[in-house]
Amino acid sequence: MNDLGQGRFLGWSAGSHPSGQPHPDGLKELMARGHRTDLYRSKSWDEFTDGVEMDIVVTVCDNAANEVCPIFPGGHLKVHWPAPDPAHVEPLEARQKAFSDVYELCRARIEALIALPKDDLQNKAALQAIADVKA
Repeated sequence: MNDLGQGRFLGWSAGSHPSGQPHPDGLKELMARGHRTDLYRSKSWDEFTDGVEMDIVVTVCDNAANEVCPIFPGGHLKVHWPAPDPAHVEPLEARQKAFSDVYELCRARIEALIALPKDDLQNKAALQAIADVKA
């Protein structure tokens, strides 16, 4: 989001149960696609529940829609764009392909988001429809 949004968007990533470090295969995929990864770290969404205003909160994991999500301050919209978690796919070659597939899916959805007209960025139905975008 931060790279593709070219300063128009600011994105953060966090989870309900962070592992303590980003997955090495995820970092490898991002680096192969030309993204910086040196500032990435595994973090809990609890870091964003106090004092950070969000416009849009997007959950992505297949099971995240059923988890209890934190309450973020402000009038944000919450949407769910499910994506499979590639972290535990085996064997290694399949896991690397899974990370690549999820990257492509997320990129397609981010490109759809940044292409929306400004008014649609406040339209929950328009934002949720992006979940149907495929890579």
